[in-house]
Amino acid sequence: MEPTKEHVLTHPFSQIIYKMHLILLVARTMMENGADSDRTSQYIMRTAAYMGIPAENISCHIAYTTIMLNVKDEERTYTRFSKCRTHRVNMLVLSAVSRMIWRAMRDAWSLERFEREMEKLDERKSPYSGFLTALGAGFACAGSCALFGCDLAAFFITALAAFLGFYMRRFCNEHGFNTYAGIAIAAFTATLAAVLLQDLDLSATPMLPIVACTLFIVPGVPLINAANDLLNHFITSGMTRAFDTLLIVCSTAFGMAFALRLGHVSSFTTVSLSPGEIYLYHPLAAAIAAGGFSLIFSVPRRLLWVVSTGGVITILLRNICMFELGMSQAAGTFLASAFVGVLALSAIHWFHTPNIVLTIPSAIPLIPGVLLYRFFFTLLNINEVSTDLLLAALRNGVEAATIIAGIAIGVAIPSIFWSRQIQRNKLAQEKKLLASRFVDQED
Repeated sequence: MEPTKEHVLTHPFSQIIYKMHLILLVARTMMENGADSDRTSQYIMRTAAYMGIPAENISCHIAYTTIMLNVKDEERTYTRFSKCRTHRVNMLVLSAVSRMIWRAMRDAWSLERFEREMEKLDERKSPYSGFLTALGAGFACAGSCALFGCDLAAFFITALAAFLGFYMRRFCNEHGFNTYAGIAIAAFTATLAAVLLQDLDLSATPMLPIVACTLFIVPGVPLINAANDLLNHFITSGMTRAFDTLLIVCSTAFGMAFALRLGHVSSFTTVSLSPGEIYLYHPLAAAIAAGGFSLIFSVPRRLLWVVSTGGVITILLRNICMFELGMSQAAGTFLASAFVGVLALSAIHWFHTPNIVLTIPSAIPLIPGVLLYRFFFTLLNINEVSTDLLLAALRNGVEAATIIAGIAIGVAIPSIFWSRQIQRNKLAQEKKLLASRFVDQED
């Protein structure tokens, strides 16, 4: 006799293999769309709770490319693995998975319905067309260029070069190119376009588009997730993410270096990045940059203005800390990220979305991509640089690492200091939903 839905959901180990398959499906979807390991672990436990599996009977091991799930009952232990074959950033999917699990708890979905809804998520496309996403990449880089003090002509040159580079990366991905080769080709395309447009003498700040046109490749989400994983003791996953980030930055620097050589541009390591009017243009530039990155990350349409506002807040707070209070860039960046992280803790109840969807795109304009590129560009040309330039590059590398750590820790402030309270609230909400479900079944 086929077990009923109520039997499956109230008996922990009924159809256990099928349940494990669905739990791993949730975990893989989270990892493949930009979630950190701690959040993925939380969603594993929440999905198990919906299925009636006690927390003490389930354990998981999360690596960057592999997820292992173990469930034990009174007599046996069951173990299953799942591979994560792609890694992208899709905030729409992360938000949808969160809402879906809560709805499954509340409405006592059958396992079959749960699987159907998960399959729909896999089939869900980005809410933005390829052209609109490329346009977002262009304006994300242009907004970042404006943060460096570019003029209006350089703003649009940066947007055009980044637009072409993003389309080239999309072309490489669609035709099965190696990931890092595709990144190098995209960086080469964007940089070469900026170099060629520089010869038209349209801008008074012609080098800034060369500096900023590849910032759409900056692995901001992997960087923040790597730091979060290490802080939360997911050492294997964190180290793998960190090495993946290193390869992305190196590939970008290689593509840029090749384009600069071809365009007879010696270096951009000495280009001044002193900002323009920090309280007039910077907020607008930050809103444009955060909004552009939101399109790349497939942030839900209803949250675009929220993320852009978050970008304005982070840049303004960083500038106040740096230029009014005399703090270092790393300290200012940390405080700005921490404020947005705490603010997002309240905002998730207003907008019904995970805080990662609000915090990371808002903090992305703070990522010191240019400092990283300068560091690796100098290493690629180490035989041709002076001792002073090498020391300056090392200083750039150390400063970039410090700023990234500040962003990651700042964004993770809620989970670091209020993790127990957050977990208690979530568990109480889970128990309330599950208890009401069982009452409805008895009625």
